[in-house]
Amino acid sequence: MAASRAGPVELGFAELAPAWRLRSEQFPSKVGGRPAWLGASGLPGPGALACALCGRPLSFLLQVYAPLPGRADAFHRGIFLFCCREPPCCSGLRVFRNQLPRKNDFYSYEPPSENPSPETESLCLQLKSGAHLCRVCGCLGPKTCSRCHKVYYCSKEHQTLDWRLGHKQACAQPDHLDHIIPDHNFLFPEFEIVIETEDEILPEVVEKEDYSELIGSMGEALEEELDSMAKHESREDKIFQKFKTQIALEPEQILRYGRGIAPIWISGENIPQEKDIPDCPCGAKRIFEFQVMPQLLNYLKADRLGKSIDWGILAVFTCAESCSLGIGYTEEFVWRQDVTNTP
Repeated sequence: MAASRAGPVELGFAELAPAWRLRSEQFPSKVGGRPAWLGASGLPGPGALACALCGRPLSFLLQVYAPLPGRADAFHRGIFLFCCREPPCCSGLRVFRNQLPRKNDFYSYEPPSENPSPETESLCLQLKSGAHLCRVCGCLGPKTCSRCHKVYYCSKEHQTLDWRLGHKQACAQPDHLDHIIPDHNFLFPEFEIVIETEDEILPEVVEKEDYSELIGSMGEALEEELDSMAKHESREDKIFQKFKTQIALEPEQILRYGRGIAPIWISGENIPQEKDIPDCPCGAKRIFEFQVMPQLLNYLKADRLGKSIDWGILAVFTCAESCSLGIGYTEEFVWRQDVTNTP
């Protein structure tokens, strides 16, 4: 995915894809499943990936591959978003950025092959750095089973979950552990994020042109009446209508990417001011990079009864300098805007 302040907006759509296309070696943008970590060292630990509100492990929501042209240190660059899906909380959000030069310790200098190898077909829970990943969520797993010492976990919660769903029996058969990973009902459904450039002629432009022609052809009395109605239209209505108009051509979009542009808000409430976006630890300002759209919820099977994940907009802001604070993962900032009761 390109990253240019002056370039057009890029839209992301969820599509099913073979598992090998969603592995780290393919540098995917994707939703759900386990993270396809970019850098294999310096991963965020269990503390960084715990919900700040309820303390439980966060679920991987999506990642965006967003290299920066002209930046040798960000030839590969990924942004990873996590959320809490544990009722009754379902509120915590954290986002991390990682970037690598083209020549690095983990990937070939050449572009990835389009032909899957046997290694990319199977799930691997150990990175090239030697770091082990949790069997349940695919995040850093510093804990190990005290009986078989063959499987790893990020937390006591996930170790207990795996024990209950089959590891209690599989623990006695360590040679088959890699092939007995049950469905823990913790991961979101997995999709590739396919990128398309947004059409430059938007419905909003067309509507304005049609409106001008309409005004020019109507009588003075009707024009005054419409002006009076427009004055009573709330700011909330205008913002929501702008949002609907903006996405009308591509209603299935789950993501809008445009580093340095302005997001489109779904509501006039809870729009962040500059003071609400914290600076990066390096001292630079953070700028908008992409937003997650509410349409993604349709793919996550998150509409079950009771408390569940929900949002209007998730807006991700990253360091304007895309600083390199070591080779690890740098935490960035995400702003959640909920849907109001707009007609």
